[in-house]
Amino acid sequence: MPSSNRALLLSARAAASSLFFALAAACGSSTASSDAGTTTADVDATPVPTGTAPATLPDGAPAPGWTTRKSLTVARQEVAVVATVGKVFVLGGFEPGVPVAKVDAYDPKTDSWTARAPLPEALHHINAAVVGDKIYVLGSLRGNNFDTTGIMSMYDPATDTWTSLGTMPAGTERGAAAVAAIGTTIYVAGGFRALKEVADVSAFDTVTRTWESLPAIPLGRDHGVAAALEGKLYVIGGRPRDIGRHVPRVDIFDPASKTWSEGPKLPTSRGGMAAAVVKGQVVVMGGEGATNDSGVFSEVEILEPKSGTWRALAPMKTPRHGTGAATIDDVVYVPGGATVRAFGAVDTVESLAF
Repeated sequence: MPSSNRALLLSARAAASSLFFALAAACGSSTASSDAGTTTADVDATPVPTGTAPATLPDGAPAPGWTTRKSLTVARQEVAVVATVGKVFVLGGFEPGVPVAKVDAYDPKTDSWTARAPLPEALHHINAAVVGDKIYVLGSLRGNNFDTTGIMSMYDPATDTWTSLGTMPAGTERGAAAVAAIGTTIYVAGGFRALKEVADVSAFDTVTRTWESLPAIPLGRDHGVAAALEGKLYVIGGRPRDIGRHVPRVDIFDPASKTWSEGPKLPTSRGGMAAAVVKGQVVVMGGEGATNDSGVFSEVEILEPKSGTWRALAPMKTPRHGTGAATIDDVVYVPGGATVRAFGAVDTVESLAF
């Protein structure tokens, strides 16, 4: 092989290796430090064996089934997924090995994808939520080194435009957080900053466009999910840095009293999963950190907040992590993600009807 070609090959291999280890660090690495950080007590931060909850439902309950939808135009993972104006939006993430600014919208009525105005820059592990019909981006990670950014933007689907909202307060920027909106306020809990999990909790008022710092989450972690149920914020699962140290914790924040309480544990501990609210319940799907060959969970579990009970549903047709979920008309859509630990992006899109 000519020396020039050999140099190019070695350079490409080095770049791929660097990106793999950056992703392992940001998404958690079983060989990384097991220290859960100094911001919070190390509660429930031990590996939980992969278990398969019984896929049974109460007598008379319908058994939702998975449906294959139109694929993404390109395989993507570590995306943000939200729904507004009757469409599912997929923001940023990684195409195979490359961070992107791409935004695509899925129309369930036509089973088709449309490219929308891209993000201001390529971002992944985005903290995103919808208030009214607008999409808000409040911090994320960027680049192959998983640098933290506090960039804030608002997307208007009516005009297909992004508006800069400045940046998060210094020292609070982070990505891979658990995010949900209650009324006109968006809550950002935990997350990943400077290659470390955090316990920060912040609230962004979309009317006044101001931030409020709130009591820290009892266990700092990243790659968890959040849901707004009955006026409270549920933060579910996640991990203190390492993929294998995911936790089954459910922490509930009451905005009225500004206090945390512990909720019913997630039956299958995991991080990097997808979640969506449907019919007043939160459904949690997939995730990363399983002890099987792929390292990916197939389990689907749903929490009924009034009774505080979890039940198992049919497992994912295509188990994935690094994706998100959004609900339109009682149908939950899960686009993209990865089918193996760390890298393994796919263009798969599936839905679960309730």
